[in-house]
Amino acid sequence: MLHVRVIAPKRVTDQVLDALTADEAATHVVRLPDVALSPPGDVVEFDVVREGASTVLDRLRGLGIDDDGAIVVERVDAALSASARRAARRVPGLGVDAVVWHEIEQQTGEETALSASFLAFMTIATVIAAIGVLLDQPILIVGSMVVGPEFGPLAALCIGLVQAKTYLVRRSLVALGIGFPFAMVITVVAVWLLTAAGLVDESMLLAERPLTDFIWRPDALSWVIGFLGGVAGILSLTSAKAGTLVGVLISVTTVPAAANAAVAVAYGVRDEALGSALQLLINLAAIVLAGVLTLLVQRVVWRRAQRTG
Repeated sequence: MLHVRVIAPKRVTDQVLDALTADEAATHVVRLPDVALSPPGDVVEFDVVREGASTVLDRLRGLGIDDDGAIVVERVDAALSASARRAARRVPGLGVDAVVWHEIEQQTGEETALSASFLAFMTIATVIAAIGVLLDQPILIVGSMVVGPEFGPLAALCIGLVQAKTYLVRRSLVALGIGFPFAMVITVVAVWLLTAAGLVDESMLLAERPLTDFIWRPDALSWVIGFLGGVAGILSLTSAKAGTLVGVLISVTTVPAAANAAVAVAYGVRDEALGSALQLLINLAAIVLAGVLTLLVQRVVWRRAQRTG
């Protein structure tokens, strides 16, 4: 269930209330007249079950409230209410399967900003993975996967492609297209500095690394794992199960592949650099393809569920 707070210009407040009271997905409707100061207007609060949220939010946006007022959406962890249970029963489908497009567009859109924080996390994750590669330490590789922020732009890219949101596609491509090269260049410099300090050397890269050499040796399973990771990642976003996303981040080797390529470039090991770059491209392509297909399937299935409900 979602909690929605609306600041409505007085001229459309009655239309908002009419829309909410007529929709079985909305409940707990509260009107607070003349309490909003910026922007001015009435405040209307209500709860809506996830399976009907997109329709309700579309109606509110159709009244121009997002231009002249405000719509704020929050997740509800628990709702002890017979009215809420009735709303869930009356609306077709299950909330866990519902895709609230406005929610995931906003959530992923914020993560596509090419900010200093994004670049810092990308760089830190890539340097950690580079050290993990040289030491042949999977724990460092796993840690870099969790730190890496790249799945946000990847998910936003999938949503932008499915929803034909050009700005999401553009911002995602910019974040990925600058984030990975920036982090890799800094990692190359970091490897040179660590080598000069005597902490690492080329022999560590050329030595047998049975625990991490899969990073630069892609095969068919690389595609399969990336594809499954993309499916699970999108499902974790659309079903609001954030805990699943950690497992997704650990399952794909985007950041480790970029790090391995950077280390190989730093030491001039051509074959390993090319293999790592191919691994990175395979994972990125598989995740995006899986994300787009998952969203398309979810949209079709959900529309059928609503028609037959």
